[in-house]
Amino acid sequence: MSMDLCFPRRLGECIACVAVCAVVLLAPAAARADYLLAIGDVLELSAVGVPELKQKMPIGQDGTISVPLAGQLQVSGLTLDQVRGKIREMLPRKEFRRHTQEGREYPVILSPGDIDVAISEYRPVYLNGDVAKPGEQPFRPGLTVRQAIALAGGYDIMHFRMNNPFLEQSDLKSEYNSLWAQFAKEQVHIARIRAELNGKQEIDSNALQQTPLPAKVGGEFERLGAEELQVRNTDYSKEKGYLAAAVGKEDGRIKILADQLRTEKAGMDADSGDLAQLQDLLKKGTIVSSRVVEARRALLLSSVQYLQTQASLAQVERERQEFSHRSDKLDNQRRLELLDELQKANVNLTTVQAKLAASSEKLVYVGMVRSQLVNGSGSKPQIALYRTNAQGSSEKVSAGEDTQLAPGDVIEVSLQADLIPGVPAR
Repeated sequence: MSMDLCFPRRLGECIACVAVCAVVLLAPAAARADYLLAIGDVLELSAVGVPELKQKMPIGQDGTISVPLAGQLQVSGLTLDQVRGKIREMLPRKEFRRHTQEGREYPVILSPGDIDVAISEYRPVYLNGDVAKPGEQPFRPGLTVRQAIALAGGYDIMHFRMNNPFLEQSDLKSEYNSLWAQFAKEQVHIARIRAELNGKQEIDSNALQQTPLPAKVGGEFERLGAEELQVRNTDYSKEKGYLAAAVGKEDGRIKILADQLRTEKAGMDADSGDLAQLQDLLKKGTIVSSRVVEARRALLLSSVQYLQTQASLAQVERERQEFSHRSDKLDNQRRLELLDELQKANVNLTTVQAKLAASSEKLVYVGMVRSQLVNGSGSKPQIALYRTNAQGSSEKVSAGEDTQLAPGDVIEVSLQADLIPGVPAR
């Protein structure tokens, strides 16, 4: 092989070796031989002289990674060295054709020793409890509990200290009372819907939950709900009555037309009999043909009247059926609308209850801050650290703010109030 073809490959090998050495030397403790890979870690595959093979390989839910040219490999619970050895065994020797910037082509033989695997990203750590932004935080080598809490926005109680707790408490009380008003209004709304569904004329006041609102405010909500129930029931009764009267009116018309139809049927049958007799007499020569013509005209007239009455009766029966259908549809449509309204009202009530709970918690925390400012006392954080052991189970580890974390750690933060009247320690 000529010197100009070998030089690029050797230069690439040197650069790659330097990079590999740097990765090994700078690797944190979590990436050394004792660190066990788990779901959430991301590995990076690289090969000397073949940048096309460089690829990130996240560990999936089944604990496997997808290795180029080799397929799936189970890596969860293994060390990085073990995974590197398995990948080197899986990948076959292969020759790649590379091109220089001058357009020259040279071969690159990939051997197991040219393949390296490193940890590109660690699985995150998780914070819960009294922090401003609970959830996951990306792991960084050397990350401590104190740093992770800082990334999560600090302690929750410190978050409230960013504003004036005296003004904050006043605003929260206003929001709290407003939510109770929404709660009282929504539960009266639900009681009114249930009364309509059950055909009642009054709201069941015993089903209403007591609220801290003044009795006058709660009573006004009930009065308005009862008035709305009365108006809606009255409108429904009027519509129902109109349709019932229309059906009764059509029943009367049907009876009249049915009697008329029977009379005209009898007349038509009589005219038909007369015409038949006259036709027999005409054949015998005892009568003139003009009488037969008149009899035919009479039969035609009675037939037309019979058909017209029959058509009128069919039209009235269709109208009667339409009014009856509207009456039935009124009940079904009203029930469907009430059920849909009830479902939305229940969702709104649940939302208000959740906001009430959140507002109540905020008031407690702001009260703690206010009491601490008045009494000059602070809060001591209690930190619980949960770490997955070699057997795959979670165990509690003694930790403080300066404890170094490992990938996948779960940190529970709880603030304890000291010497705050009326606030028990959790």
